[in-house]
Amino acid sequence: MRLCLPAIIALFLLRMPALAEQLKVGDTVPAISAKDQRGTEFIFTNTVRVLLVATEMAPAKAANLKLSEHGTGFLEKHQAAYLMDIHAMPAVARFFALPKMRKYPHRIVLIETEETLKEFPTKPDCVTVLTLSSAERIEKIDYWSPARESVSRYLP
Repeated sequence: MRLCLPAIIALFLLRMPALAEQLKVGDTVPAISAKDQRGTEFIFTNTVRVLLVATEMAPAKAANLKLSEHGTGFLEKHQAAYLMDIHAMPAVARFFALPKMRKYPHRIVLIETEETLKEFPTKPDCVTVLTLSSAERIEKIDYWSPARESVSRYLP
């Protein structure tokens, strides 16, 4: 039995994974569950009003330096959480990076799977800043350049 070309294309498209759309203003933030640099469980709740999301190494390092200047409790005081994507970091690099990260006074939520942040908008050399409502909906999307500016302008 011969399948016609449109049927073959339709079957192929059905088997392809759906491309994730980027989150936008008004969307609900997907559930996030991960551990921080000290191994403590982080569960995203509606008490978080700002999500800082670093997906590239250079802005993540710069963000860690800037955030560490503010000391312990700074993010919590501003109802913020800092997520750092480490899914592509090789095991050897993690072996050396994690002890260094434990020295930072701020909490770094380590995202270890590519799927967790695939819908989050990004901009090269920046940390994505999502301002959230109490219903976990995105109210505003900004991009923080930690190498050039303070995080304070993005926090309540």
